[in-house]
Amino acid sequence: MPPPRRILMTSDTVGGVWTYALDLARALTLRGVTVGLATMGPPLSREQRDDARGIPLVELFESAFKLEWMPDAWDDVRRAGEWLLALEARLQPDLVHLNGYAHAALPWRAPVLAVGHSCVLSWWRAVKGCEAPASWDCYREAVWRGLAASKLVVAPSRAMLDALVENYPGAIREARVIPNGRDAALFQPRAKSPYVLAAGRLWDEGKNIAALERAAARLPWPVYLAGERRSDARPARGVRFLGPLRPLELAHYYSRAAIYALPARYEPFGLSVLEAAMSGCALVLGDIPSLRENWRNAAVFVSPDDSRALTQALVRLISNTGLRRRLGARARMRARRFTHHRMAEAYLSAYREICAGSETATCAS
Repeated sequence: MPPPRRILMTSDTVGGVWTYALDLARALTLRGVTVGLATMGPPLSREQRDDARGIPLVELFESAFKLEWMPDAWDDVRRAGEWLLALEARLQPDLVHLNGYAHAALPWRAPVLAVGHSCVLSWWRAVKGCEAPASWDCYREAVWRGLAASKLVVAPSRAMLDALVENYPGAIREARVIPNGRDAALFQPRAKSPYVLAAGRLWDEGKNIAALERAAARLPWPVYLAGERRSDARPARGVRFLGPLRPLELAHYYSRAAIYALPARYEPFGLSVLEAAMSGCALVLGDIPSLRENWRNAAVFVSPDDSRALTQALVRLISNTGLRRRLGARARMRARRFTHHRMAEAYLSAYREICAGSETATCAS
């Protein structure tokens, strides 16, 4: 069966989901698929808007509705659903690709694929060490309904899919793992400089950046932190905050960084790790299932709770140029598995199966 010619895809504008959606849309359009890209969350920056509008066959639809994991979001989620159904009626897509959960339960005419990029319940368990409080029950119920209504649920790692199955028992009928991917041409190694880099949502407790800040004072190299911080506290000794960087600026820091460190407690995939690996950085990562799954013998793993082990791993790499270079080369080799073209082909295969199944069901009825 040929792939769908037109899809409606949702995306939030925060963090890695936007990067993923844009990379996937770009790769799909190269294969002749028209993408209606509907955004929710904070307003797009001028650069984000220009990036999306610069992709042929992508039509951008913007909103500022709150995302389902944000505080007091449910009225916005309802109104966003009405907006999305109106977009479907206008665009007549062959398939709806949701990068979220709750809206999968809407009365769509096209078949629905939902992607689980993250989940509050699994985040809470990994970061807080306990179950999410009752205040998240509405979220729990909405996500369960969305998963149950989806023709196919996709997760970027087996670890993330296992977390969804565990936290929403009985909801998922069909599922598969499709790893995220990036365009390796955007991330090229250069002569490495003596610094440790970390990037992303620095305020997210799941990234465990505080552990890296504590280690920084005991390292002979500085630690560079790129991303939004949400704190006015004075930087720890040995830490340099770069602030939020544009993609080309961040790629420059990746290309020069000798080591990339992310001692994460929670990371469903880790796009920043992939970008660092493509850039030839030696990787020091939190020892959690998703990062083990993706990077295997191409990284040094440390317990997120062991600050001493993190410091020792970083000092060992700083003092051993040969080991650092070998790990960087190994990470770059491993990163070849995670390209945006591979990701697009896997999604096209999933789209074909969903659409074929929907046609069969329509004929049978």
